[in-house]
Amino acid sequence: MEHSETDLMLKGYGLTTAEFFYRMPDYTHVLNTFVWQEYDLAPDHPRLFRFIEFWQDSIEGKLHSVRFSHRRPLASGDWRQVVGEFRYH
Repeated sequence: MEHSETDLMLKGYGLTTAEFFYRMPDYTHVLNTFVWQEYDLAPDHPRLFRFIEFWQDSIEGKLHSVRFSHRRPLASGDWRQVVGEFRYH
């Protein structure tokens, strides 16, 4: 089931950004990068680790390292309900 970004944030998900460093089989002396972003749950990061497993199983470029950060855009007290709207003109 697909959830909107707002639904995920309200359920505690935060934006995880990962930078993958990898080597292609033909050019092992060259280090390449790939950036991945997804809403994920900290501290376990199940979506990130599922993607890493997919990479290791399906992509030929051998992983050198992964560096990632996690930011939770909504925290308690940040969300407020707006009851009305004021229009001018």
